[in-house]
Amino acid sequence: MRHSYLAGTLLFLLLPLSSKAKSKESSLALSRDANHSTISTYFIDPSILDVASTLTAPPASGSQSTQEELAVIHHVELTRTPQQVIAAREDDREQDIFIFRNVLGSGFKADRFPLAAALSSHIHDDEAATSKSFKKLFARPRPFQVDKTLRPVCTLTTEPNSFPSGHTLSGYLLAFTLVQIIPEKKTEILQRADEYANNRIVCGVHYPSDLKAGRELAYLMFGSMLTNPRFQTELNAAREETRTNLGLASTATNPE
Repeated sequence: MRHSYLAGTLLFLLLPLSSKAKSKESSLALSRDANHSTISTYFIDPSILDVASTLTAPPASGSQSTQEELAVIHHVELTRTPQQVIAAREDDREQDIFIFRNVLGSGFKADRFPLAAALSSHIHDDEAATSKSFKKLFARPRPFQVDKTLRPVCTLTTEPNSFPSGHTLSGYLLAFTLVQIIPEKKTEILQRADEYANNRIVCGVHYPSDLKAGRELAYLMFGSMLTNPRFQTELNAAREETRTNLGLASTATNPE
């Protein structure tokens, strides 16, 4: 069942995606972490990634922008329901393509879709390697590390690694991939990705601008992934498996 979040309305009004911003897949940024050690990726070519120039730095902890973001998080904390907390905790624990089972049905599970599961795992590995580099570079404290009155409800960390949101980056990368597999469900898949991202605010572990950065980075990374032959091979295999197992026609018009 789809959950409706006031948080979502607030956050994505705050997170407009610029049509100009970061549309340059050819200059996609990010190959080395803050210590300049090479990262290991599966679909992303580290040589075309430049950590320093991909994302605008997040607002400083004491800035007015950060205070406004903290006010949003407090509002969500005060208005979140028990059901929303349960959903946010479930999403906190899962970072794979099967978070979209509420779009594709309860049978959408790893044991029935091993090729999709393998593709998902490789995407998540690239997300983790990529976001780790940015997290080290920006070292943004989590909201609850700055404001001790917040009451987060999901897994906590002591590291200052809020920016960008790795869950958000992962969720959108997987959503964009799944849209390539089942374009008929594009709207529902992207809505679920929005919900998945918003749950990081419901959890109380990220700022709205962390989500915005994760989403923008996902667009950039996915553009690069689409040019990778290995990604296309795994995508095609997962598409055939998924559409067959779900009883869908073997081909569908690709999304625009």
